Amino acid sequence: MSRCLYNSSFRTFLNTDENSIFGLLCERYHGEALTTTREAWKSEISIMKGVLNNFADKQGQIIFEYDIPRLGKRVDVVLLLEGIVFCLEFKVGETKILEADVDQVLDYALDLKNFHKFSEDRTIAPILIATNHRNSSTNIQMSVYDDRVVNPLMTGKSGISTLINEVLERFPNETPVNPDWIISPYAPTPTIVEAAKSLYENHTVEDITRHEADKVSTDAYILDVIKTSKDAQEKSICFVTGVPGAGKTLVGLDVAVKQTYQGQDEPIEEEQAVYLSGNGPLVAVLTEALAQDNYKKCKDNGEKKKITDSRREVSKSIQIIHRYRDNMLAKIKNPVENGVLEIDPAKAVKMAKSGFGEVEHVAIFDEAQRSWTHKRLADYLKRGGTYGNKLKVSNFPLSEAAFLIWSLDQREDWATIVCLVGGGQEINTGEAGISEWIKALNEQFPHWNVYISPKLTDAEYAEGRVNELLKDNSNVTYSEDLHLSVSLRSYRAEKLSAFVHALLSFDENAATLYDEIKDKYPIVLTRDMAKARKWLHNKVRGTERTGVLVTKESARFKPLAVHVLPSGDENAVHWFLDDKTDVRSSNYLEDAATEIQVQGLELDYTCLLWDADMRCENSEWHFYKFNGQSKWTEQFATTESKQELQKYMLNAYRVLLTRARAGMVICVPTGNPNKTVSGFWEDSTRLPEFYDGTYQYLKSLGIEEI
Repeated sequence: MSRCLYNSSFRTFLNTDENSIFGLLCERYHGEALTTTREAWKSEISIMKGVLNNFADKQGQIIFEYDIPRLGKRVDVVLLLEGIVFCLEFKVGETKILEADVDQVLDYALDLKNFHKFSEDRTIAPILIATNHRNSSTNIQMSVYDDRVVNPLMTGKSGISTLINEVLERFPNETPVNPDWIISPYAPTPTIVEAAKSLYENHTVEDITRHEADKVSTDAYILDVIKTSKDAQEKSICFVTGVPGAGKTLVGLDVAVKQTYQGQDEPIEEEQAVYLSGNGPLVAVLTEALAQDNYKKCKDNGEKKKITDSRREVSKSIQIIHRYRDNMLAKIKNPVENGVLEIDPAKAVKMAKSGFGEVEHVAIFDEAQRSWTHKRLADYLKRGGTYGNKLKVSNFPLSEAAFLIWSLDQREDWATIVCLVGGGQEINTGEAGISEWIKALNEQFPHWNVYISPKLTDAEYAEGRVNELLKDNSNVTYSEDLHLSVSLRSYRAEKLSAFVHALLSFDENAATLYDEIKDKYPIVLTRDMAKARKWLHNKVRGTERTGVLVTKESARFKPLAVHVLPSGDENAVHWFLDDKTDVRSSNYLEDAATEIQVQGLELDYTCLLWDADMRCENSEWHFYKFNGQSKWTEQFATTESKQELQKYMLNAYRVLLTRARAGMVICVPTGNPNKTVSGFWEDSTRLPEFYDGTYQYLKSLGIEEI
């Protein structure tokens, strides 16, 4: 598919009949253009004919409907003129300038600046044209961000030529634009929501993702394992590791879609894959985003469809892991006898190939390190569950990892499991980590082939015991292709994850790493939430998202006018997807999300509010829990469960420190230093000493204070 629907020199455009240009736009458009779109094209062609008559002697290019893959949209018109890139967005017939429309054209300009190779060093001028608007912008200036993007300009159709001339006069002597601008390399890093939309609609993300060698090779390696398993009629499992933000979830979604469709428009019968996650907010946000996008596109195309139909359609490909598990639980003999799971033939139909298993040959389990321990799953099933499953199963014998392998093992032909593993990201009591998967493979499923990332032997995975756990397993293959080493989330700072790791481990290299990333990826420090909010508001542009983050163990944030986002997936959906006109949106900086709600997702800019639950004291982290009333109690590592709790609390900050794509502010409060007239603390739960050590440590790393 062409990167645009039409492009030519100014002279060629002016000498070509309007109907011919219109015909080319219609011919090259993918699908049937709506009547409103066709009428808009006619108006734009006519308007631009008049505009370019004033620049007929200039060497320039005009481009209609230039593709912006990351946004899934096209710029109405791009002009390449005297070294400047003009992005023109038309609102034909409109008289008013709307904020959402200004954001739209600014988004186009920022996307070109950040991800379009031949635009990164160019002056870019976004212009919104409400054709019947009577006024034009008079103040032409660069943004305050020193990135050569002009603040958005607004005009009606009669003021376009004058505005372009004024921009040229304001920024003279620009070097010529690369003649291959239109086919420039494009290297964006989409949010997981943007990537999922492209996958769902187009069955590929190749056009919108950075072509990082490790991601491409990881996809290919996994798909090859799947093919090998099919050809040999074997069972296989892959463990994929990656630094925070490296795109593990995207790899999982990509593999699921490619395996299911295999280049076709419809799913391949008996070849399906399913993406599963125990992360309720992630699944809810992805599902709703995809459903809304699908519903809108169908509506725009004149198709009759309900939003509930779109949600149902999407949920076939992306599911909460509990639903998949409950499907298999409904097939077992209950009660369980002698600690052995068995299928009850009265509850399930045996199929020729799938046996008693589910229809999918391939299951991708995201955040596999968060699978439940045997105890947590057994306790959950003993009481009948909390996710809609009221089936009580006493004496359940398996961990979640073992049960999921058992479920795929019920297939009588072949199966592949893909485990996406985040290091050091277990954040809930009862999360087993990766060792439980390996234990299950060793003890109960020795016939499964194991493909594993060498990084799984690092300390943050299975406490560094992977080699020991696998030493007697003869079916293990190690491959570097199963590790994602480059952070895609933070497109400006691929070393962010290394800095966060160093910060949390008191590594002496933390300050050096900060120096290496601070210019491209701003990280600043404050003790004032008002300053933090102002910093975020000043940073964000267009439809970029901001949000406040706290750990679930945080407790004393209300004095700072911060509330915790209530639990419930629907709240996460509003927080992540609603725009800045809705008070439920993250952009209002009122409701703070926890590590539970944001793991696997991201924002552009974040504020991490660092409470007194984890404090730096004498170059060590000390962990505290609030009793809900009057005091913090230190959690000493005196038992295995207390050690686990400390690990989860540390990992919570690891997750929150890696949620921002473009930059973050860390707010460590001052606490309350005031005393009553009687000499007692006004608030003994927020003493300055609870926070000062953490603040001093972060400042010692050189983090700039605002």
